[in-house]
Amino acid sequence: MTTAISIDTKVKLNNGIEMPLFGLGTYQATGSGTTRAVLQALETGYRLIDTAEMYGNEREVGEAVRQSGIPRDEVFITTKLWNDNHGYDLTLESFGGSLRRLGMDYVDLYLIHWPVENLRLDSWRALEKLYEEGKCRAIGVSNYMTWHLEEVLGESSTVAAVDQVEFSPYLYQREVLEFCRSKNIQLEGYSPLGKGQIVNTLELVPMSQKYSKTSAQILIRWALQHNIVTIPKSSNRDRIRENADVFDFEIAPEDMSALDVLNEDLRTSWDPSTAP
Repeated sequence: MTTAISIDTKVKLNNGIEMPLFGLGTYQATGSGTTRAVLQALETGYRLIDTAEMYGNEREVGEAVRQSGIPRDEVFITTKLWNDNHGYDLTLESFGGSLRRLGMDYVDLYLIHWPVENLRLDSWRALEKLYEEGKCRAIGVSNYMTWHLEEVLGESSTVAAVDQVEFSPYLYQREVLEFCRSKNIQLEGYSPLGKGQIVNTLELVPMSQKYSKTSAQILIRWALQHNIVTIPKSSNRDRIRENADVFDFEIAPEDMSALDVLNEDLRTSWDPSTAP
């Protein structure tokens, strides 16, 4: 992809709708802190907000969007189905709860949060129904490995629009990325900073100095230059701004290559590679 990107850059999903390339993750944000974080992000220029039933902050995310005064159709909202509510009927019920908490008529993207064995195909059929009814503009999955994606592709005519997985130079999931690209599924990366575990690694120091950017900014920019929808999470006002200050420089090809070979299969979240 071209690296001439901005905070307004969008990617076109396989059903034709556009999704911002950069956004805010809200995992572990709680209460009024969620509302403040989302408001700060929207003020900074973020237009993608990622939440989930499991996060327990859908209500605050919806309130922040309303308080911002930004038209609903200019903010891309993602939420997710949690493991306890898999199965066709429970999925439909769970989605209704998410809409009520968000205070919205629809979401832009609804994801299955985790590939729960024996139930995920029934849940996917429910997502297809919600999509057909216009209650979500796109549907997809999260934490799906290639075999999980192959299962859905083999059983459904609807191709997931997005697969959201943990992604960083230290967890460079090349196989999943290449598979998604081959099927026109947009990869979305969470925890681009490895929950803070990788921002102080020695390999990033010279690059940080070269570009006069923080290690966190290098990590975010790396993902964006791979055309990965990237959603760093933060509830800190200054960090929210810092994470978005990645559009005034470009990592050179040789430095991208140097980052590409740092993979250590370092997972800082769940490990879906063990999910059958």
